[in-house]
Amino acid sequence: MTLNVSRRSLLALGAGLGASTVLGGTAVARAPKLGTQTPYWHRFMLGTAEVTVVSDGPLPLGDPSGTFTGVPKEEVKKMLADNFLNPDNVVLEQNSPIVNTGDKLILFDTGMGTSQAFGPTTGRQQKSMQEAGIKPEDIDAVVLSHAHIDHIGGIVDNNNKPLFPNAQYYIAQSDFEFWTDEGKMGSPLKDFIVHARKNLLPVRDRLVFFKDGQEFLPGVQAIAAPGHTVGHTIFMVSSGGKSFAFLGDLSHHAVLLLERPRMEFSYDTDPKQAAASRVKLLEMLAANKTAVMSYHFAWPGYGHVAKAGEGFHYYPEPMQMTL
Repeated sequence: MTLNVSRRSLLALGAGLGASTVLGGTAVARAPKLGTQTPYWHRFMLGTAEVTVVSDGPLPLGDPSGTFTGVPKEEVKKMLADNFLNPDNVVLEQNSPIVNTGDKLILFDTGMGTSQAFGPTTGRQQKSMQEAGIKPEDIDAVVLSHAHIDHIGGIVDNNNKPLFPNAQYYIAQSDFEFWTDEGKMGSPLKDFIVHARKNLLPVRDRLVFFKDGQEFLPGVQAIAAPGHTVGHTIFMVSSGGKSFAFLGDLSHHAVLLLERPRMEFSYDTDPKQAAASRVKLLEMLAANKTAVMSYHFAWPGYGHVAKAGEGFHYYPEPMQMTL
């Protein structure tokens, strides 16, 4: 028997087979869903230095009402919704740059550590470092912007053993003294005091106090930014003619505290002083077009700020690839 098959009928047959496969045929196996994420680190060059950003994990603050103050809560929620952010749960990142100058390996801030005061998604800095191929014992210097739980919580482990055994630690003396003061244990600051003492006292003999304006490590200059805490400090990091400012907690949010930089934040020791520091330093960074690395901005927290009306706007830097 002879079959008379035209070119058109062959094409139709092929199209039908393809459709049946896509729509549930068994000829082609389906790929399984992986359910995994990429490692939580990012690497780029700053002049001749290599910078690796590691995450301590997302930090959820919950409803912004009562945390971001000085602006009607309806306006705060609208600002979030207008920027496609959840108006009922503010989530911060925790971005720590590790700068390899060739001579020193310098870590900025250490995350929440063993504390789960803000939930179980924090405390992964050590895991992120491992994913990035960086060993804790290779860290030469740990630079601390201030002594709040989410910045000093990862200095020691569950047994109060220092996690960076070969490092010196750098912090403002005023912040160390304020947050390790045993006399504040009966105050509303108790939880912060407990964790500051737990993490800072075991490395007291390796603490170095810097001063405003001092270049206390090669390429790292301290710039006082008081208000969030008494000794809160940002750092200008420079290498090979390039610089960025590590902001610590100068601004916790790339929308709320940039668009409305005089809005107050409930975790500030002195909210009005914090707002004044924020406006002054952001104006300087914007005018000089200095890159910024923000601890709490969306991952990986690296970009620029520019003046926008009475406030500022954050422009994330495109991801760089090292070859």
